[in-house]
Amino acid sequence: MMSILQFLGSPAGRWTRIVAGLILVLLAVVLGGWGWILAVLGAVFIAAGSFDFCLLAPLFGKPLQGPAFRKAFTS
Repeated sequence: MMSILQFLGSPAGRWTRIVAGLILVLLAVVLGGWGWILAVLGAVFIAAGSFDFCLLAPLFGKPLQGPAFRKAFTS
């Protein structure tokens, strides 16, 4: 599980979250109706990648913010 967290904290992980969020938002637009739930989830992914935080990190005792999160894996 820690390797997944390390990936999410990396620049590639941040971009992956942003792209996944955009895909979810686009899917929500296409589906309509209850698709707004996907749009909200996509917006959370976009925000997490853009503002450099990981929502899973606190569940594993790691810091929420990106720079502190990455430092926790190097020390």
